[in-house]
Amino acid sequence: MREIITLQCPECKRRNYSTTKNKKKTTERLEFNKYCPACRKHTRHKETK
Repeated sequence: MREIITLQCPECKRRNYSTTKNKKKTTERLEFNKYCPACRKHTRHKETK
């Protein structure tokens, strides 16, 4: 069962991206290196609720 999650920038706290993940297979929180338009640089975006 896949659920929609949002990814948040740790520096400016904005929620920039959304993606899906399989809750049964990956129980830990996801992290992606994505571009933040507010910070104007690549940051480590983390999964939020």
